[in-house]
Amino acid sequence: MAQQHLEPTDPTAGVVTGDALGGYLRAQATEFLRALRLHRETGAAAATEEAVDAARALRRSARRISGSLHTFRPLLDADWSEEMRPELAWLSGTLGLEHSYEARLERLLLALHRLSGSTVFPAQAVGPAGPAGNGRGVPPTAAPDRGNLTVGAAKAGALLDRQLTLARTRAHSTALQALGSSRFHAVADKVAVLASEVPLTPAAPTTDLRPQAAAAEERLMDAIAALPLITAGHPYNAEALIHGLSPDPSPHPQDGPWHQVRLLLRLHRYGREVLCGPAAPVDVRLLAAGQALNRHRDASEAAAAAAQAARTPRIAPATAYALGVLHADQRHEVEAARFAFQQSWQKQAVSAP
Repeated sequence: MAQQHLEPTDPTAGVVTGDALGGYLRAQATEFLRALRLHRETGAAAATEEAVDAARALRRSARRISGSLHTFRPLLDADWSEEMRPELAWLSGTLGLEHSYEARLERLLLALHRLSGSTVFPAQAVGPAGPAGNGRGVPPTAAPDRGNLTVGAAKAGALLDRQLTLARTRAHSTALQALGSSRFHAVADKVAVLASEVPLTPAAPTTDLRPQAAAAEERLMDAIAALPLITAGHPYNAEALIHGLSPDPSPHPQDGPWHQVRLLLRLHRYGREVLCGPAAPVDVRLLAAGQALNRHRDASEAAAAAAQAARTPRIAPATAYALGVLHADQRHEVEAARFAFQQSWQKQAVSAP
C-alpha cells in the first residue's frame, strides 16, 4: 500500500513547535470548561437537550486533550501527563455509555423492522419521563408498532428494549454520579489550570512537533497494513459468524484489530489538528475511514448485544431464532463497514503521490 506524503502546500509541511501544542491544549481546556459551565447551568439532572450537548462537548474536549498527551508526551511533564490521561479516558468513557446504549437499541430495533419487512418507525421516546429514560430530553413519541413484526421478532425487540433501557438508565445514573464526584472535580481543577498554564518541557517551545505526529501516523499505517484487507475486499466473510453465539461473552476475535485502527485514526486526526491549528483542512480520506470504522464499531457492539440477549434463560425458540438472525445481520453490517473502509482507503492510497 502506498503511503500518503505531505504535499508542499500542506500546513503541516513547515516547522511547528511546542508552542502550537500549548495553544491547542489551552483551547481544548477552555472548551472543556465552557461545556462544563453550560452543563451546570442547564442542570444535568434535568437531562435537557442542552445538557446532552454539553456532555458531548465535554467528551470531545477530554478525548482531544488525552489524545494530544499521548501523541506528544515527550514534550510534556511526564508525571502530570501520565496522571491526566487515564482520568480523561475515564471521564470520556463514562459520559459516552448512555449514548452508546441508546444508539445500540435504536439500531437493533430498526434492523428488526427491516428484517421483518416492516416500515421504518420513529425513534423511541427519549426523556427522563419516557420509557427509554435516557435523558435526551426529546418529547416522547409513540412506542414502535410491533404489530407488523413476527411474534419472535416482536418478543426479541421487547427483550432488547428491556435490557438496553436498563443499561442506559444505569449509565445515566453513573454519569450523574461521576460528574458530582471528587474524582471529577479533581480532573476539572487540573483542566482549569491547563487553560492558562501548559506543563511543557523546557525544550518544547523550540521542538518540532512533526516527528511525533509522523510517529502517530506511522502507527496507524502499520495497524492498517496488518488488517486482513483481502478478506475485507470480499462481500461475505463466513468466519465473521463463528463464535457469535458461543457462551463466551468476550468480544468477537476478528474485531479487535479494527477497533485499534479506529483509535489510532483518531489519534492521527488529533495530531493533525495540533499541527494545522484552528483552520485545519478536512482530510476526506480520514473522514471516510473514520465513518466506516464507526459503523464497524456500532454494528459489532449491536451484534454482541443481540448475542447476549439470545443467551437469556428460558426464552422462546422463536425469540432466540429472531435474535440469531439479528446477530447475523449485524455481523454482515460489520463486514459491509470493513468493505467500505477497504475500498475507500486502498483506492485513495493508490492515487496518492
